[in-house]
Amino acid sequence: MHKISVLLADDHAIIRDGLKQLLADTDDISVEGEAANGNEVLALVRECDWDLVLLDISMPGRSGLDLIKVLKEERPDLRILVLSMHHEEQYAVRALHAGASGYLTKESDSEVVIGAVRRVAGGGVYMSDKVAELMVRDRQPATEPLPHTRLSDREYQVFDMLVSGLGLTEIGERLSLSVKTISTHKTHIFEKMNVSNTAALIHYAIAHHLTKTEEY
Repeated sequence: MHKISVLLADDHAIIRDGLKQLLADTDDISVEGEAANGNEVLALVRECDWDLVLLDISMPGRSGLDLIKVLKEERPDLRILVLSMHHEEQYAVRALHAGASGYLTKESDSEVVIGAVRRVAGGGVYMSDKVAELMVRDRQPATEPLPHTRLSDREYQVFDMLVSGLGLTEIGERLSLSVKTISTHKTHIFEKMNVSNTAALIHYAIAHHLTKTEEY
């Protein structure tokens, strides 16, 4: 019987260990590779054919939505299932638009994770009811789109880090970008969202349930 070959990508070893144990208890899924950052993911995808990448989008180096787009450009048939600490409201729609075939939070039950791996590896798409609702809402034209939906993917990533309390230098280090570039993104974010300080961004994020439960 063919086993689903999984590349497991997460920068936390304890999470990788837990997922490996979870998937090892199945008869049809096998973790054949591991990566702790986006650059390792890209290198391994270039080296081998994988049935599925189980991907955390908040890792050091190249990560996030940009990584999904690059992976799909290089391997259009690659199946990607995002398993993230970010709530659906934060990244699910953007991840699916970038090329992922499913989105789960790390709060998901074990059975849900296994079922999603099987569905996505088999050519399907996995969405929770919440993500499906967000996708439908995203397709409906809005007379007054919410300010954060106007942000580019990179701007949204910087926005997310700003409201998490990170400074420009730390954001630059984590995204491998200069402080000047991050500062430019910050300026554009303030302009698009019509705010003048980070405190207003934080208030907006809380009001629209765009904050997460864990730190980067």
